[in-house]
Amino acid sequence: MSQFLLLGAMFVVLYFFMIRPQQKRTAETKKLRESLTRGDAVVTIGGMRGKIVELTDDSVVLEVDRGTRLTFDRTAVSRKLA
Repeated sequence: MSQFLLLGAMFVVLYFFMIRPQQKRTAETKKLRESLTRGDAVVTIGGMRGKIVELTDDSVVLEVDRGTRLTFDRTAVSRKLA
């Protein structure tokens, strides 16, 4: 019986230290990507910084310099800049 309690306790610890934080990060990332608007300054997962000039359901066009526009998947956006 004590082996089952130990196994259950290990699962609870695993849940609170690994699974739950990952679910929170995933939800925050999804919320960020849904809230993107034209004019937002963002950073991609590759470190490219730019301003959003166009948005579609699955892609983002960033202006990284005057006249230089690059198209990225929406999932490539990692964070907004203040």
